[in-house]
Amino acid sequence: MDPGAGGPPPGGGRPLIITEDPLLLDDLLRLCAAAGAEPHVRHAVPEQSGAGDDRSGASAAGVGWESAPLVLVGDDAARRARGAPRRDGVFLVGRDLDDPHVWQRALEIGAEEVLTLPDAESRLVDRIADVVEGAGRPALTVGVIGGSGGAGASTLACALALRAARAGERTVLIDADPLGGGLDVLLGGETAEGLRWPDFAASRGRVAAGALAESLPELHALRVLSWDRGDRVVVPPAAMRSVVAAARRRGGVVVVDLPRRIDEAVAEVLAQLDLVLMVVSGELRAVAAAGRVAAGVRMAARDVRVVVRGRVSGGLDAEAVAGLLGAPLAGEVPVEVGLPGRVAEGEPPGSHGRGALARFCDGFWQRALGSPQGVTA
Repeated sequence: MDPGAGGPPPGGGRPLIITEDPLLLDDLLRLCAAAGAEPHVRHAVPEQSGAGDDRSGASAAGVGWESAPLVLVGDDAARRARGAPRRDGVFLVGRDLDDPHVWQRALEIGAEEVLTLPDAESRLVDRIADVVEGAGRPALTVGVIGGSGGAGASTLACALALRAARAGERTVLIDADPLGGGLDVLLGGETAEGLRWPDFAASRGRVAAGALAESLPELHALRVLSWDRGDRVVVPPAAMRSVVAAARRRGGVVVVDLPRRIDEAVAEVLAQLDLVLMVVSGELRAVAAAGRVAAGVRMAARDVRVVVRGRVSGGLDAEAVAGLLGAPLAGEVPVEVGLPGRVAEGEPPGSHGRGALARFCDGFWQRALGSPQGVTA
């Protein structure tokens, strides 16, 4: 199963621009160029007029209102588009913020949104670039964080990614913890060729999803973004946001190993996650520490759930741990005998298909990916 795969989008990934305003057209062509798109340009809806000029120099035969993956209608052309069939992916683009009738015109042509330039330029470039990349459903993005030190969050993150990849999902594993030692090391790939976080530290704008994935080390059928062995441990929030967003646009599954300290860069990651799994042991002191971590995570994350790791003699049971933390219980992972030794010998976490860790991960993905809405309770 590869939810990010598929053929090219309708219309060959080329947006359709409908306008006679030369200044607006120049702006839209500039934004298309920034997104790497070659648009078709028409003065009116093609099926209605059958005429128009294509500034791209390419034939627009067979590409029209219904087949184009994205339609950008200039405010000057809104009236000419009134009779066109209703469809998704139509945007009304103009410059006048104070026009009280622009929303009525957008409603008449079934536009999803009114985009006013120059304020909406970055939003429009992103949407056009999605068309070029053939973006579909974003990746199911799961963060893993330890409620206390040594809880096993990195081990669980690696195992989740490995089991998703072995189930045929297009998978990216992101190490967002600069002080964690490197997930590539845990996966036995510290010398593998590919980019690491410091290579993306200067990223500010949009990062291409396909280029990101191809640039990362491939370990055990998944792509891994980790840290190098250098001293640099700071990635600006804007770079963190751009890189995680690119990984999500590629589709499939993204697993993020999170640090327990929530700074601005980590908050950018949390805001993009569908779910955060907090790994906690059943020991009372660990639960108390996890409560403080959970308070910080909840400030930016939409959905936080508890994974109880191992049984502690005289400790709390899984339901009690989740109750004390005020979060749903995602499950319990018993201690897996021999796991540390196998990892030390180069076997990645979750490789042993009959082990407790692999069984937990397989069950989690079956529930999460089997739901049309994403993660189920």
